[in-house]
Order: sequence, then C-alpha cells, then structure tokens
Amino acid sequence: MLHLCSIFYLSCIILFLPFGAVYTKDFNALCSTCRQLVDNFVKGLEKTAKNNFGGGNTEWEERKLSKYESSEIRLTEILEGLCYSSSFECNHMLEENEEHFETWWFKRKTKHPDLFKWFCIETIKVCCPKGSFGPDCNTCIGGADKPCHGNGKCDGDGTRAGNGKCSCDKGYEGEFCLDCSDGYFSALRNETFSLCKECHKSCVGCIGGTNHDCKECRNGWEKDQEGACIDINECTKDPAPCKDNQYCLNTDGSFSCKECDIRCSGCKGPGFNNCLTCADGFKDDEGICTDINECTKDPALCKDNQYCLNTDGSFSCKECDTRCSSCKGPGANNCITCADGYKDEEGTCTEEKKEVPAFDSEGSQTGDSPKKHEDL
Repeated sequence: MLHLCSIFYLSCIILFLPFGAVYTKDFNALCSTCRQLVDNFVKGLEKTAKNNFGGGNTEWEERKLSKYESSEIRLTEILEGLCYSSSFECNHMLEENEEHFETWWFKRKTKHPDLFKWFCIETIKVCCPKGSFGPDCNTCIGGADKPCHGNGKCDGDGTRAGNGKCSCDKGYEGEFCLDCSDGYFSALRNETFSLCKECHKSCVGCIGGTNHDCKECRNGWEKDQEGACIDINECTKDPAPCKDNQYCLNTDGSFSCKECDIRCSGCKGPGFNNCLTCADGFKDDEGICTDINECTKDPALCKDNQYCLNTDGSFSCKECDTRCSSCKGPGANNCITCADGYKDEEGTCTEEKKEVPAFDSEGSQTGDSPKKHEDL
C-alpha cells in the first residue's frame, strides 16, 4: 500500500511540475494577447462610431430592426477587424471566446463598461488588476497602488503569472525595495516609503550627498584636512605618468595622456603654443613653433627637373611638367626654362610650330625649294 502511494505521489510531481512552468509562461502571453484584443475592440468602436446600416433608409431600419449603435452588424464589423490573419494567438483566443464578446455586447455592456476588466480579468481570467499577480491575483508587496513601494517592479504584475517578488530600481535593494544599495544613501524613509539618493562621485559609501559625507574615498581621490574627498592630480606626480611626446590631462578621479601637436617635441598642453621644444622642421617664433620652409632655405634641395614643395615640418620634390627643363612649380606656366621643342610665350612653355613647305597647283614646291634635276 505504501509503495502504491509513493508511485502515485511521484506521478503527481511528474505530471504537475512541467505544467507549472508552462502555466507561468502561458498566462503572461495570454494576458498580453487579451489586452491586445480589447485594445483593438476599443479602436473598432471608435472606427464605427459614426457608421449606420448603409441601406439608404437608416431611420426605418433602426425603427424596425434596432439601432446600429448596438446592433449585431456593428459587433460583427468590429470582430472582423480584431486580429491580423498572421496572428495565431489572437485569432485562437477570439475563436474560443467570441460568445463572450456577444454576451458583453448584448447583455453586460451597460453594467460592465470596462471590457478589459470584465473579459480578461473576471471572465476568462488570464489577467489580474494592476498591482496584483498570480492565479489568485494576490496583491503585490507594497500594495496595489504602489507595488514594491514604488521603487521596483512586481513579478507578474497585472497577469495570472509571476511570483510577486520585487525587482528593485537602481539605487534600491531588499525584499521590499526600501533599502539603499551601494553608492546611495537614505534621504527619507518610513515603514512604507524610501527615498535613496546617489552618493557624491568621490565616495565609496556615504551618509549624505556631498564629498564631506564619504565613508571612504574612491581611487583617484583622497581626504583633505577637513575630511572631504578631493581629486588627486596625477599630472603633478614625479615621474610624469605620460610618455615624452604626450601631455597629461587631469580628470575627476583619474587622468588621460594626450598626444602633443605635431609641431612639438614634448609639450605641456594642447596646440602649437604649448610646446616645450619644437619638432624637426619647425622653429621657435616668439614662443610658437612655426614651420621651416626648406624650399626657400636651400633652393638646391631638388634636381634640375624637379620643384620643391613645402609641407608641415618637411618638404617633397615633385617632377616638373614635361614642357619644362627646369621649374618653380607645377604646370607649364611655372617653367624656368622650356624643354626642347617648346618655347616661352607670355610665361608659358608652348610647343614650337614646324614650318611646312608650300606647293603650287601642280604639286611642285615653291620658294626656296631645291631645283629639279634635268638629264642632259
């Protein structure tokens, strides 16, 4: 007998444990689907608010049949537009509960105007009132008006799912979301209310909101003579924390290393006016590093058929135009001397024109052309 009871007990566990997991998941989804159905029904009411039977004699039809406002025709038009054809969940719920919509439409609408409450909560029981959860719609911790005392979310709130446990907002912790988490302090608290505010950024734990209220200072901060946590300026430390061609930028609780301007060889800040010394290719001009124009300093830097192009901190040699044998810049209008076959015309090297001998009407050369040889 005991053995049979044990088998029955185990069978119950095997049967109902999976159901419990599906139950929670299903009711979350079912409540969402039900809410969407009701929302679409309300939209359908608004869309059909000014419609009529459309038969041409609305007054007679409403006198003999019924008012369109509360007619079966209007209900049918609304129900037809509740679900997208691709939404299986919506269409399945509507198909299973179409009679409930008809009942509410013809018999319950006046007494129960809140369709969501009547249909989703009280009739098919897939949702709960706000601030309650689970199969029996138990009240969330903190009460239905302020679940989790207004400082978190109640698991399953508004559905037949969930366990009612609080998931606390940032800055709050504990079963009731009334305690302050690390980095926050209690500004106001009683049995049903708690206000937690963030500590000053210099604090590790605090009793108030200023840098004087820190229990300990964060890394990068230290206590002064008055007990306040103040920033450590890492940039003043010896040795310097950055590389030779970088400058140190102090920030609250830390620092960063930034690259010097290309005109500097070592610097104390951003820009060319903060150089310690000038980089190669630059010179100090009243405390500012300016570019050296190598092209004017040494005209013979490049070959005869090249010109010098100055760049920041350097230079490059570029080939002259093919029309030049020497030049001072790009193009034929910057030639110093022209290449063979070209001549200078108003400062531009242009191709020389070749003389073409003239011919008479019989095709003989004229002018200085050689005489024709005659046999004796």
